Amino acid sequence: MIYPDLASLQIARNTTDQAIERWLTSEVEEPDFARSLKYANTKGIISERNFGELVAHLFNHQTHHRGQASTLLSQAGTDIGVTDFLIDIPDLAERSQPDQVKGDR
Repeated sequence: MIYPDLASLQIARNTTDQAIERWLTSEVEEPDFARSLKYANTKGIISERNFGELVAHLFNHQTHHRGQASTLLSQAGTDIGVTDFLIDIPDLAERSQPDQVKGDR
């Protein structure tokens, strides 16, 4: 096990998230997303792919692993709560129609 408890994992996750955010805001520039990146994977196989697509894959792949973790926790009987990020995206229709009740749309 990499982390002995959830608190240790949370600290590591926050550190990683901050590093990714710093990288994207201070090192990566918009033209970079159109460039190709040549790299070797862990088996030494050389690939060359679009950098923007690779960044999208980085975030999408995290979603895959969150799904795996939530499945394992659910199977173990743990209620993991709401996992849909849609709940964190403000509903702009609510702002433009303040008198309307949520369920009436």
